[in-house]
Amino acid sequence: MMEDYVLQDELRKRALKLLDYRPMSRRELIDKLVQKGEEKEAAAEAVDWLIEVGLLNEGIYAEQVIRHYAAKGYGKHRIEQELWRRGVAKELWDGAFQEMPDGDDAIDRFIQSKLRGEAPDQREEKRVVDALCRRGYSWDEINQAMRRYKDSLDS
Repeated sequence: MMEDYVLQDELRKRALKLLDYRPMSRRELIDKLVQKGEEKEAAAEAVDWLIEVGLLNEGIYAEQVIRHYAAKGYGKHRIEQELWRRGVAKELWDGAFQEMPDGDDAIDRFIQSKLRGEAPDQREEKRVVDALCRRGYSWDEINQAMRRYKDSLDS
């Protein structure tokens, strides 16, 4: 019995050390511990303990991921894919997205960098629109941004 407690304590320390290296979601941390040879149930128990004592907070982690990818110029849809890939619970997304900065500036900067203040031909415009779609922006956001860009050329 005492041996189980010592093993669990060591596992908790390893989990905490992994979190010190970089923030992770619950699923990422469990997967990393299993990858390092731990049993899945024991790893889940250690990670749940970290959550219980407040050392792992997936809501804060979701906000960090959103801020990071928004700062890189990615849209909501692409960030949702990243949250899903990292195993962040979907019920945490809405609250975390409230902290996301407005994407208009990022889209406008992206378009300006690609088109350099010139009127695009149809091929160039499609290339930029496709790139914005891959970055996770909605059609409405892209359409409004292209309209703003073209209006800035006319004035």
